[in-house]
Amino acid sequence: MRAIIVGAGDVGYDVARMLSLQRHDVTVIDTNAERVANVRETLDVLAIEGSGTSVATLHEARILDADLLVAVTDVDEVNIIASMMAERVGKSPDATVTIARVRSGEFTGDDAVMKLADFGIDHIIHPEQSTANEVISLLRRASATDVVDFCGDRVQLVGLRVDPESQVIGMTLAQLAQVGSHLAFRVMGIARGVRTIVPSGKATIQRNDQVFVLVPSGQVGQVAHLLGKEAGKLRSAMILGGTNVGARVAAGLAVRTGRGRDAFEMQVKLVESSRSRAEALAEKLEGVLVLHGDPADIDFLAREGLAETDAVVAVTADEESNLVSCLMAKHLGVKKTVALLSKSSYIPVAQTIGLDAAVSQKLAVSREVLRFLRGAHVRSVATVQGLDAEILELVADPGSRITRGPLMTLKLPSGVLVGAVVGDRVEIATGQTVVQPGTRVIVFATPERVGDVEALFAGR
Repeated sequence: MRAIIVGAGDVGYDVARMLSLQRHDVTVIDTNAERVANVRETLDVLAIEGSGTSVATLHEARILDADLLVAVTDVDEVNIIASMMAERVGKSPDATVTIARVRSGEFTGDDAVMKLADFGIDHIIHPEQSTANEVISLLRRASATDVVDFCGDRVQLVGLRVDPESQVIGMTLAQLAQVGSHLAFRVMGIARGVRTIVPSGKATIQRNDQVFVLVPSGQVGQVAHLLGKEAGKLRSAMILGGTNVGARVAAGLAVRTGRGRDAFEMQVKLVESSRSRAEALAEKLEGVLVLHGDPADIDFLAREGLAETDAVVAVTADEESNLVSCLMAKHLGVKKTVALLSKSSYIPVAQTIGLDAAVSQKLAVSREVLRFLRGAHVRSVATVQGLDAEILELVADPGSRITRGPLMTLKLPSGVLVGAVVGDRVEIATGQTVVQPGTRVIVFATPERVGDVEALFAGR
């Protein structure tokens, strides 16, 4: 596949890296000479200095041969125009799939005067909203480091950190399954430092492992307890940074559930350094106490009740500050900390020294792009921090190889693990499981095996 990426910032760079690793033909366009030079030096892609809204630049990038254009600059209007130009100057209106990163609700809200479909844009990515949704899910699952929903929230992939005192340390996955035989779950992967462990019955659980479990949504708390995690509810949160992500998290947590003192699902404070931004958010966010102050000033945060807060979410533009603030909050006894981090190199170190969970806008965009790249039978794709694999939700086509008998007889390739089959009910897969055509299946695959998985689900 030939892809053009407009924008070589953190998000565009990561998308280009991901696509090039999967051996796609990638061209990156950016107006910033330093960014273009960095792409040329570090990625096996073509990089062009120029504007994605320029017809000449698009032709230089071979737009006539492109299958995909992803516009992910920091400016909505540039992304929209670049996508429109790709539709207009491409070899035919439907030949190039266009994906645009759009932050403003003016184009995506229910009351928008013009929809992006009116511009000929195929798909919209809203990384701030996707990231905010992930933070909200993490706070509603207090013990989780990651939460990804599948099949209309009927099944969840939950990341759980193995605490140093956990009784499951030293157990094999086969022993864990035996101890938890009354529960429906499947370990889909283990992140150990920078390594990804493909599950097998003989694999052992070690201290500080991050275990990714696929489980029916109603049993998440019980499975977390099995791994030594308490499922207590978080009732208050302090959000550091009135960014788009921070504002969306605050709005999502301060949901009105009644009247009086406990009228909201969670007591929420938001700290913003800009007075004008703080005042604007205070008017906009119902049920949120907006504080004007420095999100990195621990003394200020302590005076505002940091130590008595259940959760801290650091989502400022300074990710080093986000990390330090969360570690300080953890030191003061905060139950759960979540930081917005873009540099993947920070993740294993951050979680080892005490950060509970990390979210990334880059990862949110990558998930969306991956979903659009996969075949028609792929319904969703999940990638999570620290796990070098994809978790795919697929529909089994009639006549596909995955439907031709019990899983134990199909000789699935190494690096592929079937986790659950979802039809009228959720079935955690075993060797005896038979996949019926039309059912949805959750599959773990290492990057080099994704193509093999798609082939398993494709009809004749």
